[in-house]
Amino acid sequence: MGIRSSAWLWASFVALAAAGLPATAAPQAADKSAAAQQRKGSGLPIPRFASLRSDEVNVRTGPGTRYPVDWVFTRKAMPVEIVAEFENWRKIRDWQGASGWVHQSLLSGKRAFIVPTKPASLHKTPATSAEVVAKLEPEVTGEIRSCAGDWCRVRVGGVSGWIERTGLWGVYKSEPIN
Repeated sequence: MGIRSSAWLWASFVALAAAGLPATAAPQAADKSAAAQQRKGSGLPIPRFASLRSDEVNVRTGPGTRYPVDWVFTRKAMPVEIVAEFENWRKIRDWQGASGWVHQSLLSGKRAFIVPTKPASLHKTPATSAEVVAKLEPEVTGEIRSCAGDWCRVRVGGVSGWIERTGLWGVYKSEPIN
């Protein structure tokens, strides 16, 4: 053990003794607490939406590298729904219902959407009577900027506008996004 390690251990022992704790209590309690937090996951609500951080994301049959890769996502910023957590692994579901496990580092909290099955209109303002600035075809993806009521403000490529929630996948029915 080097000098630094010995000094750190001695300082820890002195601090624990001064607090009236046995020298082994705090490290074990901290280890148990950290392990419990990891098993528990992030503590964020489930289900929730996220997006893919990379152009290539391996989706596995279980939560770990020992599980085989079932398929590979090849589309950065694709929205996914996190439906379960185990340590640093997230079980995700895509807009077509396929699910599998990915490492948390491959996900982003940035909110994205996909137009699922039929074309959707991108409006200048949040009203069906507003000017249509673009027609979005199925499987077009974009960034969700905010949502309130029945409308979400989005950006697709260089175009921003409003889309009805019912025309996209990647946000819950009444979820506010600021």
